[in-house]
Amino acid sequence: MQIDDIDRRILRQLMAEPEAAVARLAERAGLTAATCWRRLERMRAGGVLKGQEAVIDWRALGYEVEVSLRFTLDKTEPRAFDEFIAAAREVAEVIEIQTFLGRVDVRLDLVARDMGHYQEVYRDKILALPHIADIEALMHVAVIKASEALPI
Repeated sequence: MQIDDIDRRILRQLMAEPEAAVARLAERAGLTAATCWRRLERMRAGGVLKGQEAVIDWRALGYEVEVSLRFTLDKTEPRAFDEFIAAAREVAEVIEIQTFLGRVDVRLDLVARDMGHYQEVYRDKILALPHIADIEALMHVAVIKASEALPI
């Protein structure tokens, strides 16, 4: 889908204030509310806007540990990816699953209340995942930049 300068203005305002009502977005983009609404709907229908989601601060809910686990899978097994991902989806503490091309096949991000809880999840749930050839754990220390905003 092609977007024009007006769409870009709307998207910039939406990225700056995602919770804003259509009337507020329209005002900030210099449009009428009806025009802004129509363009937002067109961008939703065209797949540019996939939806809105809540951004949860896991620490505020008592999850103090975030770990990124990188997996290399046993590729001699034809269903390794599918079976690994299906099993990983069942681990409640896993908040993100990504697949890659290269030395690392899959990355899981997970949260835990504390190191004891992480050790329990790792030992009982992560090590039980199928087709693991290698695991590397990266402990999150700080978020320096977290933005999905694009320079449009």
